[in-house]
Amino acid sequence: MLQVAFLRAHKEDIINRLQKRNIDASEMVNNAILFDEERRALQTKLDNVKAESNSISKEIGILFKSGEVQKANVLKEKTTQLKEDTKELEQELNAKVEALNNLLYTIPNVPNIIVPSGNTDEDNEEVYREGDIPTLFDGALPHWELAKKYDIIDFELGNKITGAGFPVYKGKGAKLQRALITYFLDRNTEAGYTEYQVPHLVNEASGFGTGQLPDKEGQMYHVTADNLYLIPTAEVPATNIFRNTILTESDLPISVTGYTPCFRREAGSYGAHVRGLNRLHQFDKVEILRVEHPNNSYNALDGMVEHVKGILKELKLPYRILRLCGGDLGFTSALTYDFEVFSTAQDRWLEISSVSNFETFQANRLKLRFKNNEGKNELCHTLNGSSLALPRVLAGILENCQTENGIKIPEVLVPYTGFDIIS
Repeated sequence: MLQVAFLRAHKEDIINRLQKRNIDASEMVNNAILFDEERRALQTKLDNVKAESNSISKEIGILFKSGEVQKANVLKEKTTQLKEDTKELEQELNAKVEALNNLLYTIPNVPNIIVPSGNTDEDNEEVYREGDIPTLFDGALPHWELAKKYDIIDFELGNKITGAGFPVYKGKGAKLQRALITYFLDRNTEAGYTEYQVPHLVNEASGFGTGQLPDKEGQMYHVTADNLYLIPTAEVPATNIFRNTILTESDLPISVTGYTPCFRREAGSYGAHVRGLNRLHQFDKVEILRVEHPNNSYNALDGMVEHVKGILKELKLPYRILRLCGGDLGFTSALTYDFEVFSTAQDRWLEISSVSNFETFQANRLKLRFKNNEGKNELCHTLNGSSLALPRVLAGILENCQTENGIKIPEVLVPYTGFDIIS
């Protein structure tokens, strides 16, 4: 959530930069500033009425002590009216604060200046590519056919148990899945990230804190009886560890990693492009996140990108990095880099990671601050990234590493799987 002081100080620049998202934010920004001015005017009026009431109450006490009961009773009538005025002003103020917050919740984060303009994922900017795309043998199969051939993932069984988008991993498929999770966590902790195990359901405040609510409630599974949400990513519970927290400058940076299943309704996702592991309602992901000093957050973002690059290089998967355009940028992000692995059997790129800097957008919602060296509270910067999302990494391994004799396991994973081929 953007701060009103920031909107007021940089109004024209914010409106211009939000145009990269293909939205005209001038009305929203101007209304937010107007609502805040009205809120401050009501607060001043309320403070004055309370101050007058307190002053009269003291005067009444003095009058009673001095025996001037009639004068005291006259003033008591006035305090009764002031109490009514106070109640009305408090109701007006609360309504104005709620209206302001509801409006601020609808304004997306301001794109970084280097975010390219554009409307769709076709306008994203490729900034890096590595790895040779393998030439497969005649008769090579997409991963959903490989899964059936080697009996390692059962999509029909998942459909029987739950529904489409909930696969069952079996035998070497389950071991490979577990190996990837452990390998990702090991690489992250070796890089200085502290591992956490976090809840898989969160409350409404946590959803608001990281920006899933009110923006993405339609994509989240809602446990209505308890008003809890199944997490769409470990980012939500892990970032909310630091909600309503004041850190010291020496606490920064904070680096966290964690594995969780992720749950996404993915409403409206149909067709061949979502077949197999390409789009699931439940999937596994290892996340990294950082809480940073504002002066260092973009260096941290570059470091996170390099970290994910290192993992993909060890897996020997062909991949590319895209800088997302304004029209494809997430609601809370100021700058996002997407990693995509090439699926040779499908002849298409598959997104496997997003690494983003949210600047102060989440921290303002979370009330996540640090006390700087001058003793003043500042908002932290938050960042997060997938390191990595498993389904499409697994799809890339199955398809790119297939041979006529079976699927060769990337060398770096063999110590984790205990086998070097699925045949």
